[in-house]
Amino acid sequence: MNGLDAVSQLSGNAETCGDFVKIGIVTVSDRASRGDYDDEGGPAIFEFLKAAIASPVEVHYVCVADEISLIESELIRLSDDVGCSIIVTTGGTGPAVRDVTPEATTTVCERILDGFGEQMRAISLRYVPTAILSRQLGGTRGDCLIFNLPGRPKAIRETIDEIWQAVPYCVDLLGGPYIDMIDSVCTAFRPKSACRR
Repeated sequence: MNGLDAVSQLSGNAETCGDFVKIGIVTVSDRASRGDYDDEGGPAIFEFLKAAIASPVEVHYVCVADEISLIESELIRLSDDVGCSIIVTTGGTGPAVRDVTPEATTTVCERILDGFGEQMRAISLRYVPTAILSRQLGGTRGDCLIFNLPGRPKAIRETIDEIWQAVPYCVDLLGGPYIDMIDSVCTAFRPKSACRR
């Protein structure tokens, strides 16, 4: 087992100015969902959240096979039923036949935010030429932001550390909770008028 619970509580910093937020992590992997090996992508995202967010966070985690219907149902459940403000997926974003995470994300999202995919590929291209094969994207479903990350822990951290700088303000614009960050790990960009500190 990877040690990541289905629901985990992060208490945040005592002096935080942020609000309580629910965040979903969805690992998409045939082999990890079968237990052939431990999921490493989900825990890598969780470690980032634990290190970078000052607000109190409730993290909901699930690992599913590379099946469009399963991915869609989990994204809808976490957004509509659980009430996550952010859902981050990992895995299933390449050109292989079983890579269907972007298709599932597109189906459940009401609006696509093209900048997420553009920026993630630009970041990854600094490290590997195969970043052009990635089909990662981001979008919104109601007041929930959903975006896809790569599957490997190293690539996840290379990407999420930069992408997340825009995430808290996006949640603000969607009417969600104020997410306070630990600036030494990841500084959230907000217009001065939108900052609490």
